[in-house]
Amino acid sequence: MARAPTRPSSTKSRWRKRLSLAIKLLIVLALIGLGALVTAVYVAKAQLPGFDELKSSPNGQMIRVHAADGTVLVSLGPSYGEWLPFDRIPRVMRDATVAVEDRRFYSHLGVDPIGVARSVQVRLDRGRWVQGGSTITQQLARNVFLTSQKKFGRKFREWILALAMERKFSKEQILELYLNKVYYGGGSYGIDAASRKFFGHDAGDLSLSEAAIIAGLVKAPSNYSPTADAEAAVGRAGVVLRVMEQTGAITPAQAAEADPKAVKLAPEPRQNSVRYFTDWALPQLDLLIDETEKPLDVWTTLDLSMQRAADAAIRANAPRGAQGALVALDRDGSVRAMVGGRDYVSSIYNRATQAVRQPGSAFKLFVYLAALEAGRRPDDVEVDEPVTIAGWSPRNDSRRNSGPVTLRTAFAYSLNTVAAKLGQQVGFATVADMARRFGITTPVNTHPSMVLGTSEARVIDMTRAFASVANKGIAVTPFGITRVVSEGQVIYQHEVDRNHVLVSPFVAAQMTDLLQTAVNTGTGRSAQIGRPVAGKTGTTSATKDGWFLGFSSGLTTGVWMGRDDAKPVAGLHGGTAPARAFAQFMTKAVAKRPVEQFETEVTLPEWQEEPDEESYFGQPDNTVFVDEDGNPVGTSRPQDEFAPDPPGFGIERPVPDYERPQVMPQREPPPQPGEDRLDQEWIDRVTGREPPPPPRRREREAEPEF
Repeated sequence: MARAPTRPSSTKSRWRKRLSLAIKLLIVLALIGLGALVTAVYVAKAQLPGFDELKSSPNGQMIRVHAADGTVLVSLGPSYGEWLPFDRIPRVMRDATVAVEDRRFYSHLGVDPIGVARSVQVRLDRGRWVQGGSTITQQLARNVFLTSQKKFGRKFREWILALAMERKFSKEQILELYLNKVYYGGGSYGIDAASRKFFGHDAGDLSLSEAAIIAGLVKAPSNYSPTADAEAAVGRAGVVLRVMEQTGAITPAQAAEADPKAVKLAPEPRQNSVRYFTDWALPQLDLLIDETEKPLDVWTTLDLSMQRAADAAIRANAPRGAQGALVALDRDGSVRAMVGGRDYVSSIYNRATQAVRQPGSAFKLFVYLAALEAGRRPDDVEVDEPVTIAGWSPRNDSRRNSGPVTLRTAFAYSLNTVAAKLGQQVGFATVADMARRFGITTPVNTHPSMVLGTSEARVIDMTRAFASVANKGIAVTPFGITRVVSEGQVIYQHEVDRNHVLVSPFVAAQMTDLLQTAVNTGTGRSAQIGRPVAGKTGTTSATKDGWFLGFSSGLTTGVWMGRDDAKPVAGLHGGTAPARAFAQFMTKAVAKRPVEQFETEVTLPEWQEEPDEESYFGQPDNTVFVDEDGNPVGTSRPQDEFAPDPPGFGIERPVPDYERPQVMPQREPPPQPGEDRLDQEWIDRVTGREPPPPPRRREREAEPEF
């Protein structure tokens, strides 16, 4: 029986045709892809800038910050040294870079297939990208034209640009661009800037060990920076030396002789207190201008002589273990000096603008402003007597009461009972609104004890409030940048707003009257500088914070001292170290300014009234009235019951009696028989004043002066 013939040859022929067709198709696609690649490379080549243009275009934005007199305070952003032509770059620097970054640099076409394959293999072995396989040319293309985004599209553009650069520039030109533009950490671009920063000399004198350290930085500048981690930098330099030996760039003897550990690093430049100011001012550029690439010259308000005086005043007067902060504002709001701590190097935390602390009796500024606006006058009389408000009973530091006193006397000697009564009369919410009106940006509570400064505030905000009083009730807004110049063109110019009236001029003048008295005969006597000064002290419970804020000759200065952990500081009171620092600074700061008299002359308080203890002994104003956390002592009602509703809450709530404004009494009756009076002998002994004639004393006791 005949078997049907098989057709193996025809089947094989069919598969051969298919395979041949596939191969031809792949060849065609490869040719098309190659053609597209070549086209893309030459298009990119045509669009590339010239060599000289690339040399003159820095990476990143450079910012120079000037003081008010034009002195350069600090240069920020990228730092570039001298551009070194290829033949001036030390051979050890060129060899170290090629060895560790791209050992086949002189043989590949811009992209190294072996390096790419190796990086893929490492990716498969470790499950993540560890090596990018980038050549020196690719890195240059990325640094100059692209970002460091790890996406395939960016990588493909990087390959195209690298291939194009290899077509347009020689290997020497590419290496010259790379070594003069690559980032080496610490803000330094290029080997000359890096050499000057880390070693204190130009790159033309780099030794083998120094070159190995710099070459090792490219992989991770922040990790291997010799100033940040010397041990890591030395270890990385050892890797570079071994690779150089393996590639034949140096001999084993040279590798053994090199000692990165023996390299002497240049000392870090000392960062002074100016950086507190620049750290505060420069972030405001994002709101003022849109320019993010061109170099900028930023002109500021800082007065270098005042800044030096402020720094010295804080260092000289801040108690051991305590920090200090100072802000000085001119009458237009320009910040003339700013100190955020005793030492910027040890702590960059700016206590002048970032820290929030209880201001103590310095907060009474807003209590008396509210009372004056409501119709009270400095010579109006209020009775200093025991008072209880919603279960809270403030007492004066002397534990005694003086009976009828003028508001001037009560403010000068920081009588807490009178401040509490004024707060109750105008309404504690009104006092809080006054504080916010004058620029307090932190939350202000409406507890009765708020009149003693239990709400936290920033130094710059409190200084701003006092400056607005000095400015006759017109708002003062702190600013640090006057103009910004880019390539010779002014792109920002500050304009001062002098039209925002906070209180009537006569209210500001009356407040200045009270503030003068506090300095001349009250708690702030240590702040006297031989010319008219108005100001107020503040001391919180357990001497955790000491404040003095005041103004003279158009300059307003706020001083705070205390510990960052809010622990008590022995002997710290507003009328001592802060007031002395204020006086030391202001004496120098206003020395060349004309003496300015205030609109109201100093009126001393009644001779027989009792100053509070801070006036003599520096005791805090509210020691017995709030606990360790600043909460009122003896208040039986829950704290939340005293808190104001959130803005826009939209639901009415019962208003406690102590928040309701009351009718402002203009006169108080004379003291009743048997009322606790002062011991005049004790007053005379402490103050050193001669006792007054008996008839005058009897007359005043019978008919208090209103």
